[in-house]
Amino acid sequence: MLRPIVRYGAPGLQRAAAPVTSFDEELQRLIDDMIDTMRAAGGAGIAANQVGELLRIFVVEVRDNPRYPYKPNVPLTVAVNPRIEPLDPETAMINEGCLSVPDLRGEVDRRIRIRVTRLDRDGREHTEERRGLTAGTFQHELDHLDGVLFLDRVSDPRTFTTWEQFDRHHRAAFVERAEALTARVGS
Repeated sequence: MLRPIVRYGAPGLQRAAAPVTSFDEELQRLIDDMIDTMRAAGGAGIAANQVGELLRIFVVEVRDNPRYPYKPNVPLTVAVNPRIEPLDPETAMINEGCLSVPDLRGEVDRRIRIRVTRLDRDGREHTEERRGLTAGTFQHELDHLDGVLFLDRVSDPRTFTTWEQFDRHHRAAFVERAEALTARVGS
């Protein structure tokens, strides 16, 4: 079932989410709804508080996404009670947007090598390394669970732009940087 996406300004987006303690039918329905909502909106990820639930869950998936053609494909990943650990100090400026902040983008400095520890939808633990743009996506979604939006991470407000202006003036340069980053570190 599609759920409405909570927009910027709603208090739930700026509050930390609670840990998941039960892997019951209700949780499974929420995860399914999050996947359906993310796919319908053309997103690369979505956090539970973006659909009105203050639980530590996000989902990520990139499959030849026309909204983000420069992003490497990422299989559907459900992250329950996720933790992220930087693997080195290297960062990259990534131009980000958000389903909860429609039509606005900005440059965010993100770690490019991280270790993600998460539970899947059945409560099994997984630990994996994520790199490049994919690492940025995982950090963006985890930020949501801590009540942080990409707007809070933009260090230079002059990088804010609408999608139209991004496409017109900034996309080519960003795609070049993104492709070089992906070629260098993978995803």
